[in-house]
Amino acid sequence: MKFQVPQFIEIEDKIFGPFTLKQFIYLAGGAGLTYITYALLNFYIAIPIMAFIVIFALALAFYKVNNKPFIFVLESATKYALGNKLYIWRKENRKITPTEEKKEAPSIFIPKLSDSKLKDLTWSLDINDVTNPGTKEMYTESKKNRV
Repeated sequence: MKFQVPQFIEIEDKIFGPFTLKQFIYLAGGAGLTYITYALLNFYIAIPIMAFIVIFALALAFYKVNNKPFIFVLESATKYALGNKLYIWRKENRKITPTEEKKEAPSIFIPKLSDSKLKDLTWSLDINDVTNPGTKEMYTESKKNRV
């Protein structure tokens, strides 16, 4: 048995001429709101409001952000603005006790290099050779034993 597999299922059907059902509803709603605004308000006051309604209706009908309809962006923005937000990091003001102030400084001052990871690694290897002189001899002896 052969079955036909539907293709292009993501594309909506064009019902009203070149518009899908959603596009037609957005445009018809925008036109209706524009007419109501024109009928109820003074013409000079209504012009900016009508312009906003027309731009908003056109954005809902045609504008896409990252191949997603504009309504999804509005929904996400509304959920973010009205939803609870979780803040994890908060700065704590620590009071230093006198015993913490008098802690012993380390015997060797090792400056922190931040130019690159490679310089940090070579610096730490050089410092370890100076502080632990026997480790270099152990390293060369173990290398000789391998060969």
